[in-house]
Amino acid sequence: MLKLNLGSGTHRGCDRIARRHALRLGASGLIGGMTLPRLLELQAKAGTPREAKAKSCIFLFLEGGPPHQDMWDPKPDAPEEIRGPFRAIRTNVPGTIVTDQLPLCANIADKYTILRSHSHQDNGHTTGYHYVMTGYKPNFADGDNPVPNNDFYPSIGSVVSRELGSRGTLPAYINLPHPMAAGGPGFYGAEYAPFVIEADPSQPDFEVKDLSPPSQISAERLGLRRKLLAGVDRLQRQRDQGPANAMSTYYGKAFDLITSPEAKRAFDIQSEPDQVRDNYGRNQLGQCALLARRMVEAGCRFVGVDAPGWDVHFNCFPSLQTDLIPYADRAFSALITDLEQRGLLDETLVVMMGEMGRTPRVNAQAGRDHWSMAQTIIFAGGGTRPGQVIGATDAQAAAPITEPIGVNDLLATLSTLMGIDPTKTYYSPLGRPVPIVDGGKMIQGLV
Repeated sequence: MLKLNLGSGTHRGCDRIARRHALRLGASGLIGGMTLPRLLELQAKAGTPREAKAKSCIFLFLEGGPPHQDMWDPKPDAPEEIRGPFRAIRTNVPGTIVTDQLPLCANIADKYTILRSHSHQDNGHTTGYHYVMTGYKPNFADGDNPVPNNDFYPSIGSVVSRELGSRGTLPAYINLPHPMAAGGPGFYGAEYAPFVIEADPSQPDFEVKDLSPPSQISAERLGLRRKLLAGVDRLQRQRDQGPANAMSTYYGKAFDLITSPEAKRAFDIQSEPDQVRDNYGRNQLGQCALLARRMVEAGCRFVGVDAPGWDVHFNCFPSLQTDLIPYADRAFSALITDLEQRGLLDETLVVMMGEMGRTPRVNAQAGRDHWSMAQTIIFAGGGTRPGQVIGATDAQAAAPITEPIGVNDLLATLSTLMGIDPTKTYYSPLGRPVPIVDGGKMIQGLV
């Protein structure tokens, strides 16, 4: 009797089958009717996760570091230099509190989960961003700001794009309102890069640039140009010209969008009722969240919304109170409510976080500095269990007092919720094995 145990063993070849298992199969299984294609089919099925409940993900990234103690993890009994000027309020979940800057989210706390024990050790903005988006430590110093800055490791959005593809005519992976600093495809290549909407959807003249062909070009001429491009593309593939092939990929995506009525409808945020737009907030983050909902509705798998401005070192509380937290409060609460009303929340995973938290103690300039040792992440939908708090920090919100949740735990959980095997390994152009997530485990209690 043939026994297969393809998931264990320490000495593996590039096909991830232990050598002793290959010998055993060669001696008995393959000759006895177990053909190599059949073996590979069984191996693939063994590693395939259950059908995922989360079919799309909206990733709201509060770039700069949102202060967890001024939002989701208040410390009302701490001294003022720790707790800050905001007071704690009850939510609609008994025993759960947030600050008074989140009244809208407080009213729907039964629809999301607060994770208070996220922690890592990268206090840099660009380096922390890279770490959160890829699960790998960067090879550059903080302050180096190329976009994208992950020239080797793929971002989680590119992983989702490669593993799942699009569910409609829209690209599988989209960034807005500008590129995410570490949102690139790395060695996966241009095919899995995000489609970037570099425009503010809160502006009256918002449009997705170049989505319509020039008025002087007829549909017939556009079709001829596409045929010409296809012919050039075949020649380029035969000659194996990497940069040319990358450009061909971009051109192909552009043609698909230009000729797609569904894509144009998805990007037409002006067609939303005024009341819906007001619910989200007539600001950049609010309208980006609304546009993200429209894009997952149209089949996009991963929408990354980059929301900058949270790096407030000096006199931070007026900015937090007027320009930052209220926008996040309104955008997140409206997005979750809207998705639920449309029957989309169960299949749409929503994550809101930044690259770090902020220091427990208010500094001499009335601000908070970088602090990656403690941070709060908010999860909703996509198979997660709502209305709970996972993890806790100490009395100063300085460090977890429960098991810390790391970056790779976050990415492993996100991947698994979307039906992606986080242990799956790809090989770089130089043959280096790169797992989708290097370690990490599911966040206990989230599902």
